[in-house]
Amino acid sequence: MAIFEVVMPKLGESIIEATITKWLKHEGDTVAEDDAIVEIATDKVDSEIPSPVEGKLTKLHFAEGDVVPVGAVIALIDMGGEAGKPALAEVPKETAKPSELKAVPAIISETLDSKPDLSVPGRFYSPLVKSIAKSEKLSLSELNAIIGSGKDGRVSKADILKYLEDKKSGKVIPSVSILTEKFSSSKVIEQPVVRAGAEDEIIEMDRMRKLIADHMVMSKHTSAHVTMFHDVDMTVIVNWRNKIKDSFQKREGEKLTFTPIFIEAAAKALKDFPLVNASVDGYNIIKRKNINIGMATALPGGNLIVPVIKNADQKNLAGLAKYVNDLANRARNNKLNPDEIQGGTFTITNFGQFGNLTGAPIINQPQVAILGVGTIQKKPVVIETSEGDMIAIRHMMILSLAFDHRIVDGALGGIFLQRVAKYLQEFDPNRTV
Repeated sequence: MAIFEVVMPKLGESIIEATITKWLKHEGDTVAEDDAIVEIATDKVDSEIPSPVEGKLTKLHFAEGDVVPVGAVIALIDMGGEAGKPALAEVPKETAKPSELKAVPAIISETLDSKPDLSVPGRFYSPLVKSIAKSEKLSLSELNAIIGSGKDGRVSKADILKYLEDKKSGKVIPSVSILTEKFSSSKVIEQPVVRAGAEDEIIEMDRMRKLIADHMVMSKHTSAHVTMFHDVDMTVIVNWRNKIKDSFQKREGEKLTFTPIFIEAAAKALKDFPLVNASVDGYNIIKRKNINIGMATALPGGNLIVPVIKNADQKNLAGLAKYVNDLANRARNNKLNPDEIQGGTFTITNFGQFGNLTGAPIINQPQVAILGVGTIQKKPVVIETSEGDMIAIRHMMILSLAFDHRIVDGALGGIFLQRVAKYLQEFDPNRTV
């Protein structure tokens, strides 16, 4: 009989492991090609692994809840036919060979059993990273000071090993957090103890809500947040969209919302001020070459996800509209690929879709700024004309920009926000799309 080995696939850049959340097929079950056999979860997205072949599921190597490295064999499928060497699923490039991963599950299992107390408020570390940190006797401050290369600054195995190598060679410079710990007598702030009352309901956060909570706290801990606000006259855009939206939907089969217009204006402003399209690595500033704009999307269950439009500055308005609609629809149906929610260099969040005037958003790490757009309302506004000042009814909106004061000063943040507003207010009413 021919045995096919199903391996944990590479699910995106920087993802080195995934958690098995639910087996959809069990030992002895017959599976068809492309049948979903297991649900998995990473810190970026939930997904399913389909069976690459048809046959009988003979062996499951991991249980639900196990953390499995990329490239590890997770199941065996008997395809029938002549006996021979196991048929091996294609392992993506940059992943270790299965023979090189034999010791990894044991390391992870030992880490989970020992449960090292290395958690840092607002930052998530994988069991493998925590195991290495514990064995190398790294302090909390040292672990928290390591700059991660993964999504949202997550520390990977390669990051911690490089840190240890640099430390041994004397290249590591004490970070601000370590110096503060040495010279400050203040104690670490602990979360308050909260007790539920007799009639209170306790709802455990789901996995995604836990990740969101950790990410938000980490962002506030990492960046020096400053928020600015700016009024924008959206009258020209509102009238233009009302005039063209029906014909656009009939021709393109897509709705024309305000979101692609916001993305277009932000992309233009980011090209004008590339320091806002950046990240911070210790005392180094990384100016991003590509303009990849994430759009915060509310999910039906109340959680939040941020799909990313790559190279947004290179797409026309019609193209942006199609990307926005496609990503938003698939986000709400949990159909996004891991690569579609990473690599963002700037984020836009829409408070206005819920009827809110404005808000002070939290920066999506490791970015340095996030744009908030409020609801569009008719308001009486003083406008200047050749005949003097007049009061007119205009469609007004409040833009908000939260930026990281470590590298974006008030002048740059203010000018950037004004430039976004300028692109919106100077929108061509005769534009075709």
